[in-house]
Amino acid sequence: MTKALTEALTTGAADRTFRVEHLWGTAIGVDVRGPVREGALDAVFSWFARVDDLFSTWRADTEISRLGRGELTVEQASPEVRTVLDLCRFVELQSGGAFDVTFGSDPRVTPQPGRGPIDPSGLVKGWALDRAAGLLVSEGVSNFTINAGGDVVTHGRPAPGEMWRVGIQHPSSRDQLAAVVGGTDLAVATSGRYERGDHIIDPRTGRPAVGLVSVTVIGDDLALADGYATAALVLGRPGMVWLDGLAGAEGMAITGDGTVLLTDGFDRFRIS
Repeated sequence: MTKALTEALTTGAADRTFRVEHLWGTAIGVDVRGPVREGALDAVFSWFARVDDLFSTWRADTEISRLGRGELTVEQASPEVRTVLDLCRFVELQSGGAFDVTFGSDPRVTPQPGRGPIDPSGLVKGWALDRAAGLLVSEGVSNFTINAGGDVVTHGRPAPGEMWRVGIQHPSSRDQLAAVVGGTDLAVATSGRYERGDHIIDPRTGRPAVGLVSVTVIGDDLALADGYATAALVLGRPGMVWLDGLAGAEGMAITGDGTVLLTDGFDRFRIS
Protein backbone atom coordinates (compact mmCIF):
# COMPACT_ATOMS: atom_id res chain seq x y z
CA MET A 1 0.00 0.00 0.00
CA THR A 2 1.41 3.40 -0.95
CA LYS A 3 0.51 6.73 0.54
CA ALA A 4 -0.07 9.51 -1.95
CA LEU A 5 -0.37 13.23 -1.52
CA THR A 6 -1.20 15.52 -4.42
CA GLU A 7 -1.60 19.24 -4.18
CA ALA A 8 -2.09 21.81 -6.89
CA LEU A 9 -0.83 25.28 -6.10
CA THR A 10 -0.76 28.51 -8.04
CA THR A 11 2.36 30.64 -7.91
CA GLY A 12 1.89 33.87 -9.84
CA ALA A 13 0.56 32.98 -13.28
CA ALA A 14 2.02 29.48 -13.33
CA ASP A 15 0.32 26.38 -11.97
CA ARG A 16 2.27 24.10 -9.69
CA THR A 17 1.38 20.45 -9.13
CA PHE A 18 3.17 18.42 -6.49
CA ARG A 19 2.68 14.71 -5.82
CA VAL A 20 4.57 12.40 -3.51
CA GLU A 21 4.22 8.67 -2.92
CA HIS A 22 6.14 6.29 -0.68
CA LEU A 23 7.78 3.56 -2.75
CA TRP A 24 11.14 1.78 -2.77
CA GLY A 25 11.47 2.46 0.96
CA THR A 26 11.61 6.21 0.36
CA ALA A 27 9.48 9.19 -0.68
CA ILE A 28 9.30 9.96 -4.39
CA GLY A 29 8.19 13.49 -5.19
CA VAL A 30 7.29 15.01 -8.56
CA ASP A 31 7.05 18.81 -8.71
CA VAL A 32 5.65 20.24 -11.96
CA ARG A 33 5.54 23.94 -12.79
CA GLY A 34 2.93 24.62 -15.44
CA PRO A 35 0.03 22.60 -16.80
CA VAL A 36 0.07 18.80 -16.65
CA ARG A 37 -2.80 16.41 -17.18
CA GLU A 38 -3.57 14.23 -14.20
CA GLY A 39 -3.08 11.03 -16.19
CA ALA A 40 0.55 11.96 -16.86
CA LEU A 41 1.42 11.78 -13.17
CA ASP A 42 -0.55 8.56 -12.83
CA ALA A 43 1.60 7.07 -15.59
CA VAL A 44 4.80 8.21 -13.84
CA PHE A 45 3.85 6.58 -10.54
CA SER A 46 2.65 3.44 -12.32
CA TRP A 47 6.12 3.30 -13.82
CA PHE A 48 7.69 3.57 -10.38
CA ALA A 49 5.51 0.67 -9.21
CA ARG A 50 6.69 -1.41 -12.19
CA VAL A 51 10.30 -0.66 -11.28
CA ASP A 52 9.61 -2.05 -7.81
CA ASP A 53 7.99 -5.13 -9.37
CA LEU A 54 11.09 -5.74 -11.47
CA PHE A 55 13.98 -4.71 -9.24
CA SER A 56 13.11 -4.89 -5.55
CA THR A 57 15.61 -7.07 -3.71
CA TRP A 58 13.24 -7.16 -0.73
CA ARG A 59 10.65 -9.22 -2.59
CA ALA A 60 11.04 -12.84 -3.72
CA ASP A 61 8.76 -12.45 -6.76
CA THR A 62 10.68 -9.77 -8.67
CA GLU A 63 12.70 -10.54 -11.77
CA ILE A 64 15.95 -9.45 -10.15
CA SER A 65 15.34 -11.84 -7.23
CA ARG A 66 14.43 -14.68 -9.57
CA LEU A 67 17.60 -14.01 -11.59
CA GLY A 68 19.63 -14.21 -8.41
CA ARG A 69 18.15 -17.60 -7.58
CA GLY A 70 18.71 -18.92 -11.10
CA GLU A 71 14.99 -19.26 -11.85
CA LEU A 72 15.26 -16.82 -14.75
CA THR A 73 17.98 -16.19 -17.30
CA VAL A 74 19.03 -12.76 -18.50
CA GLU A 75 17.69 -13.64 -21.95
CA GLN A 76 14.29 -14.36 -20.41
CA ALA A 77 14.22 -11.15 -18.39
CA SER A 78 12.30 -8.03 -19.34
CA PRO A 79 13.98 -5.47 -21.63
CA GLU A 80 14.18 -3.03 -18.70
CA VAL A 81 16.15 -5.53 -16.62
CA ARG A 82 18.54 -6.27 -19.45
CA THR A 83 19.07 -2.53 -20.03
CA VAL A 84 19.88 -1.89 -16.37
CA LEU A 85 22.28 -4.83 -16.18
CA ASP A 86 24.06 -3.56 -19.30
CA LEU A 87 24.45 -0.12 -17.69
CA CYS A 88 25.73 -1.73 -14.50
CA ARG A 89 28.30 -3.68 -16.49
CA PHE A 90 29.40 -0.44 -18.17
CA VAL A 91 29.99 1.26 -14.81
CA GLU A 92 31.74 -1.87 -13.52
CA LEU A 93 34.22 -1.72 -16.40
CA GLN A 94 34.73 2.04 -16.03
CA SER A 95 35.39 1.73 -12.30
CA GLY A 96 37.72 -1.26 -12.45
CA GLY A 97 35.29 -3.40 -10.48
CA ALA A 98 34.44 -0.90 -7.76
CA PHE A 99 30.82 -1.21 -8.90
CA ASP A 100 29.55 -4.78 -9.24
CA VAL A 101 25.93 -5.90 -8.86
CA THR A 102 26.94 -9.47 -7.96
CA PHE A 103 28.66 -8.57 -4.68
CA GLY A 104 25.81 -10.18 -2.72
CA SER A 105 26.81 -13.61 -4.01
CA ASP A 106 30.36 -13.24 -2.65
CA PRO A 107 30.82 -15.63 0.32
CA ARG A 108 32.90 -12.93 2.03
CA VAL A 109 29.85 -10.64 2.17
CA THR A 110 27.58 -10.99 5.21
CA PRO A 111 24.00 -11.80 4.14
CA GLN A 112 21.45 -9.16 5.07
CA PRO A 113 17.74 -8.67 4.39
CA GLY A 114 17.32 -6.88 1.06
CA ARG A 115 20.80 -7.84 -0.16
CA GLY A 116 20.31 -10.11 -3.16
CA PRO A 117 22.81 -12.12 -5.21
CA ILE A 118 22.20 -9.61 -8.00
CA ASP A 119 21.60 -6.11 -6.66
CA PRO A 120 21.53 -3.10 -9.03
CA SER A 121 20.27 -0.75 -6.30
CA GLY A 122 23.31 1.50 -6.77
CA LEU A 123 22.11 2.52 -10.24
CA VAL A 124 18.50 1.53 -10.84
CA LYS A 125 16.90 4.40 -8.91
CA GLY A 126 18.63 7.00 -11.07
CA TRP A 127 17.73 5.07 -14.21
CA ALA A 128 14.08 4.90 -13.15
CA LEU A 129 13.93 8.66 -12.53
CA ASP A 130 15.50 9.32 -15.93
CA ARG A 131 12.78 7.21 -17.56
CA ALA A 132 10.10 9.02 -15.57
CA ALA A 133 11.46 12.35 -16.75
CA GLY A 134 11.22 11.08 -20.32
CA LEU A 135 7.56 10.21 -19.75
CA LEU A 136 6.82 13.76 -18.58
CA VAL A 137 8.68 15.31 -21.52
CA SER A 138 6.71 13.10 -23.93
CA GLU A 139 3.55 14.54 -22.36
CA GLY A 140 4.72 18.05 -23.18
CA VAL A 141 5.73 18.92 -19.61
CA SER A 142 8.62 21.39 -19.78
CA ASN A 143 9.42 22.34 -16.20
CA PHE A 144 9.66 19.82 -13.38
CA THR A 145 11.83 18.08 -10.85
CA ILE A 146 11.69 14.51 -9.53
CA ASN A 147 13.29 13.59 -6.21
CA ALA A 148 13.66 10.09 -4.75
CA GLY A 149 15.61 9.82 -1.53
CA GLY A 150 18.18 12.42 -2.56
CA ASP A 151 18.51 11.43 -6.22
CA VAL A 152 17.17 14.33 -8.26
CA VAL A 153 16.49 15.04 -11.91
CA THR A 154 15.40 18.51 -13.05
CA HIS A 155 14.11 19.81 -16.36
CA GLY A 156 13.48 23.37 -17.51
CA ARG A 157 12.95 26.06 -14.88
CA PRO A 158 10.83 26.49 -11.75
CA ALA A 159 9.85 29.98 -12.96
CA PRO A 160 10.94 32.27 -15.82
CA GLY A 161 14.54 33.35 -15.35
CA GLU A 162 15.09 31.07 -12.36
CA MET A 163 16.94 27.78 -12.00
CA TRP A 164 16.33 24.74 -9.86
CA ARG A 165 18.18 24.61 -6.56
CA VAL A 166 19.13 21.21 -5.16
CA GLY A 167 20.33 20.86 -1.58
CA ILE A 168 22.91 18.19 -0.72
CA GLN A 169 22.44 16.70 2.74
CA HIS A 170 25.34 17.13 5.15
CA PRO A 171 26.19 13.59 6.31
CA SER A 172 27.04 14.42 9.92
CA SER A 173 24.83 17.46 10.58
CA ARG A 174 21.36 16.31 9.57
CA ASP A 175 19.82 19.78 9.93
CA GLN A 176 22.38 21.32 7.55
CA LEU A 177 23.21 21.19 3.87
CA ALA A 178 26.72 20.46 2.67
CA ALA A 179 26.09 22.52 -0.47
CA VAL A 180 23.38 23.84 -2.76
CA VAL A 181 23.77 23.35 -6.51
CA GLY A 182 21.71 24.90 -9.27
CA GLY A 183 20.88 24.64 -12.92
CA THR A 184 18.15 23.81 -15.40
CA ASP A 185 18.57 20.26 -16.70
CA LEU A 186 20.44 18.52 -13.89
CA ALA A 187 20.98 14.98 -12.64
CA VAL A 188 22.18 14.84 -9.02
CA ALA A 189 22.85 11.54 -7.21
CA THR A 190 24.23 10.95 -3.73
CA SER A 191 25.62 7.75 -2.25
CA GLY A 192 26.29 7.76 1.47
CA ARG A 193 26.86 5.77 4.63
CA TYR A 194 25.08 8.17 6.97
CA GLU A 195 21.53 6.74 6.82
CA ARG A 196 21.94 2.97 6.58
CA GLY A 197 25.44 2.59 8.01
CA ASP A 198 28.13 0.56 6.27
CA HIS A 199 25.81 -1.08 3.75
CA ILE A 200 27.88 -0.24 0.66
CA ILE A 201 30.26 -3.08 -0.08
CA ASP A 202 33.57 -2.93 -1.91
CA PRO A 203 33.12 -5.80 -4.40
CA ARG A 204 36.88 -6.20 -4.68
CA THR A 205 37.33 -7.07 -0.99
CA GLY A 206 33.87 -8.11 0.21
CA ARG A 207 34.16 -5.58 3.03
CA PRO A 208 32.22 -2.34 3.65
CA ALA A 209 33.52 0.79 1.95
CA VAL A 210 34.63 3.15 4.72
CA GLY A 211 36.96 5.71 3.14
CA LEU A 212 34.28 8.35 2.48
CA VAL A 213 31.00 9.20 4.19
CA SER A 214 29.18 10.50 1.12
CA VAL A 215 29.69 11.23 -2.57
CA THR A 216 27.44 13.40 -4.72
CA VAL A 217 27.73 13.34 -8.50
CA ILE A 218 26.24 15.85 -10.93
CA GLY A 219 25.88 14.83 -14.55
CA ASP A 220 23.65 14.72 -17.60
CA ASP A 221 22.39 11.18 -16.98
CA LEU A 222 21.02 10.24 -13.56
CA ALA A 223 21.52 6.49 -14.04
CA LEU A 224 25.25 6.96 -14.60
CA ALA A 225 25.50 9.66 -11.91
CA ASP A 226 23.95 7.18 -9.47
CA GLY A 227 26.36 4.40 -10.43
CA TYR A 228 29.35 6.75 -10.41
CA ALA A 229 28.48 8.01 -6.91
CA THR A 230 28.39 4.44 -5.59
CA ALA A 231 31.65 3.51 -7.32
CA ALA A 232 33.44 6.65 -6.11
CA LEU A 233 32.34 5.97 -2.53
CA VAL A 234 33.86 2.50 -2.81
CA LEU A 235 37.09 3.86 -4.30
CA GLY A 236 37.53 6.36 -1.47
CA ARG A 237 39.70 9.43 -1.99
CA PRO A 238 41.08 8.07 -5.30
CA GLY A 239 37.49 8.01 -6.47
CA MET A 240 37.53 11.78 -6.81
CA VAL A 241 40.51 11.55 -9.15
CA TRP A 242 38.61 8.90 -11.09
CA LEU A 243 35.53 11.15 -11.32
CA ASP A 244 37.70 14.00 -12.58
CA GLY A 245 38.63 11.82 -15.55
CA LEU A 246 35.03 11.07 -16.54
CA ALA A 247 33.31 13.17 -19.17
CA GLY A 248 30.10 14.85 -18.02
CA ALA A 249 30.47 14.13 -14.30
CA GLU A 250 31.42 16.37 -11.38
CA GLY A 251 31.52 15.33 -7.75
CA MET A 252 31.73 16.32 -4.12
CA ALA A 253 32.86 13.89 -1.40
CA ILE A 254 32.92 14.26 2.38
CA THR A 255 35.33 12.27 4.54
CA GLY A 256 34.84 11.01 8.08
CA ASP A 257 36.66 14.03 9.53
CA GLY A 258 34.49 16.47 7.54
CA THR A 259 36.99 17.24 4.77
CA VAL A 260 35.25 18.22 1.54
CA LEU A 261 36.77 16.99 -1.72
CA LEU A 262 35.68 18.44 -5.08
CA THR A 263 36.33 17.64 -8.70
CA ASP A 264 37.74 20.49 -10.74
CA GLY A 265 34.42 21.54 -12.30
CA PHE A 266 32.06 21.12 -9.37
CA ASP A 267 32.00 24.78 -8.40
CA ARG A 268 30.36 25.81 -11.68
CA PHE A 269 27.16 24.22 -10.33
CA ARG A 270 27.57 25.39 -6.74
CA ILE A 271 25.38 28.20 -5.41
CA SER A 272 26.34 27.94 -1.75
